[in-house]
Amino acid sequence: MAATPHVHDAVIVGAGFGGMGAAIALRRRGLDDLVILEREDDLGGTWHVNHYPGLAVDIPSATYSYSFEPNPYWSRLYAPGTELKRYALHVADKYDLRRIMRFGTVVEQAAWDERARHWTVATRDGDELHARFLLTATGFLSQPRRPDIEGVDDFAGTVLHTADWDDEHDLTDERVAVIGTGATAVQLIPEIAPATRHLTVFQRTAIWVTPKLDGPVPRPLQGLYAKLPFTQRVARHVGSAVLEAIMVTGVLKFRRLSVFNRGAERLATRHLHKQVKDPALRRQLTPDYTFGCKRPTFSNNYFPTFNRDDVTLETTSIERIEPDAVVTTDGTRHEIDTLVLATGFNLWDTNFPALRIVGAGGKDLGEFWRTSRFQAYEGVSVPGFPNFFSLNSPYSYSGLSYFTTIESQMAHMDRLLGEMQRRGATTFEVTEQANARFLERMTRRLDDSVFLRGSCATSRSYYFNQHGEATLLRPTSTLNAFREAHRFPLEDYDLAS
Repeated sequence: MAATPHVHDAVIVGAGFGGMGAAIALRRRGLDDLVILEREDDLGGTWHVNHYPGLAVDIPSATYSYSFEPNPYWSRLYAPGTELKRYALHVADKYDLRRIMRFGTVVEQAAWDERARHWTVATRDGDELHARFLLTATGFLSQPRRPDIEGVDDFAGTVLHTADWDDEHDLTDERVAVIGTGATAVQLIPEIAPATRHLTVFQRTAIWVTPKLDGPVPRPLQGLYAKLPFTQRVARHVGSAVLEAIMVTGVLKFRRLSVFNRGAERLATRHLHKQVKDPALRRQLTPDYTFGCKRPTFSNNYFPTFNRDDVTLETTSIERIEPDAVVTTDGTRHEIDTLVLATGFNLWDTNFPALRIVGAGGKDLGEFWRTSRFQAYEGVSVPGFPNFFSLNSPYSYSGLSYFTTIESQMAHMDRLLGEMQRRGATTFEVTEQANARFLERMTRRLDDSVFLRGSCATSRSYYFNQHGEATLLRPTSTLNAFREAHRFPLEDYDLAS
């Protein structure tokens, strides 16, 4: 007779900030038998995988941390990526999370066992784990996208993706091509340009860039934050209020407050004109879509890079890549030594979800999302998937700081698990009716947003899925997200013993 498998309280997929926050929330509810599975060789998620030159958080550092675990020692208003990695290590150590993490473990499938009433998680190594609860915290930007360009795999030189940067590779005196001009490229390009012999930037879509109000955080202020934590909470609230204003006015309330977007466009245009004098180059760097269709980007040194004689902005489409060159549709060959792919991430084809998840009755989550609509009740749970928390879900990203999303989800989990414990329940599943009501409400709220009311067709924004719907962001205020996390109707879930 086969031995009865050990059933953990929960398996969490992903050891980034989302996964660690989930583990902390579960432990607060007395669930201690946890396993965090991570495909990389260390924790930190995005801040472990990404370490390209110029990497930094793109919102004020004071808002980019757990509210219950502030860091008073950020060196800059916008902290560099190395400090985010150190912060992740600090959190793991303080909350004793490293001992429950298994690195180098790729999860290929998770399936709900209807007879045993628990999840079975299969890894690429052939191991199986069993758990009452399954939580996926694989992040929004975890599946790098390689461009669908003829010959990209045949390039004979060095290929670097920004999510797989080789710190040992020296770009000095090389001819380098960068494909992509998104938020990552805005950080990267100014950093590598001075070292190269020549840098060619291939732009498909221009990006709105506004001034970056950055600078070092004085040591006396860091000391004040450490000695009097409430002072940093004030700074956090101010930063959060600014981000909330940008989110609500520039994205969610576009129909009534489009004047904000037009003002932001004028600010970005003045910023461009101040830094780039060539009228033809300015036209190439000016977007033709509404501000807010893509995530706002800030930089003081991106535009000046294109004034350099050794930097070329190429806006002609790429036809193919040859072993030693990028060839554009007008027949021009740009000979290069290194190809840099700043082509972002594949959210909607491979990231939602990042592994095969099979719920009750054989319901496949990826197939369900792609053949119907991307949806998740309160950005957390999906009907047909008992005891499952999807932490990187449609309509889950609240505000502009990822930690807002994480902590609102932690609150939702705590409320639901508390009710389960009170009733002695062992399983939960959101009802079809509750999910449908939430989806209808989110869809209705999006009708006011820049995504539907603005001109976004040419933005090529990752906010939009393959159905043309902008279902990544939760179209409410962060205050609403937290309020609902603490007050959602408990009857929206079916609980069973």
